[in-house]
Amino acid sequence: MRGWPLIKLLPQKTNLHFVKHARLAGVFSVVLCIAAIVSCFYPGLNMGIDFRGGAVMDVTRSDGQALDLGAVRGAVSELGIGDVGVQGVDSPASALIRFQVPENQEQTVIVQRVQGAVNEAVGSPVTYSGVSVVGSKVSGELFTSGLLALGVAIGLMFLYIWFRFEPQFGFGAVVGLLHDVILTFGLIVLFRMEFSLNMVAAVLTVIGYSMNDTVVVFDRLRENLRKYKTMPLRDVIDLSLNETLSRTIITGVTAVMVLAALAVFGGEALFGFSIALMFGIIIGTYSSIYVGAPIILLWGVKRGELTEDAKAIKLGAASRP
Repeated sequence: MRGWPLIKLLPQKTNLHFVKHARLAGVFSVVLCIAAIVSCFYPGLNMGIDFRGGAVMDVTRSDGQALDLGAVRGAVSELGIGDVGVQGVDSPASALIRFQVPENQEQTVIVQRVQGAVNEAVGSPVTYSGVSVVGSKVSGELFTSGLLALGVAIGLMFLYIWFRFEPQFGFGAVVGLLHDVILTFGLIVLFRMEFSLNMVAAVLTVIGYSMNDTVVVFDRLRENLRKYKTMPLRDVIDLSLNETLSRTIITGVTAVMVLAALAVFGGEALFGFSIALMFGIIIGTYSSIYVGAPIILLWGVKRGELTEDAKAIKLGAASRP
């Protein structure tokens, strides 16, 4: 860290009053979560091919020359079959085409129409491989399994925090996780991102990052609760958040920088994944400070027995006339 001059811009010690603004932040979070939940039903998620049904095929030019991805995308889009995605792969002569298969049309007929449009757009012989069709029944099962995976992940996180700390810590962590997941879904709906298996992976990653950040804050809070047994709880929470702030900022900024590069250079397939993950990391840092920790203040914690010094001070004060 000494070799990176930007680290010197971070103050070594802060004394910010986070709890002071917890009420306002809580109202703000509740409003955003309600809006995000409503948006998931109307207009709803923009389901990708994985969850709505469709087909995927690999296309390769037989002469080995570069494939015009724009021409291929335009030719398939003109068929009017719904969302179309064309992604370059390792070789410039190859591409991956993803498109929907309307429920009222025969799958094999749609695949043949797409192949004919690609042949006309490319103007040279092409070969097709790896053609796979995902039906609506399978896609529905995938969607259910994806939501089940999110629910199981949140439940296991709650059990982990509960056994490691106390029930109120587990409740605060789960509320923070739900906050992050709901707002991430709201972002996906707001920008009409395609909700695919990649997005499920992004949301699961957000859950893991948010939980990691929450555990760091809660671990320092538990340590300070043992150390400062007579300090007011709101002051202990502020102290713990300030002590972990620099670590949180450095970790978050580093992750966001990597994801920004992935969004710019990763192509269309990873753009939505990267944006959702960047947002989740930022909102996960926010929830660790203004969602998880304030719940501890509302619920309260067992402070345990006083230290010997604190007992002596208390007995001395009581014996005075």
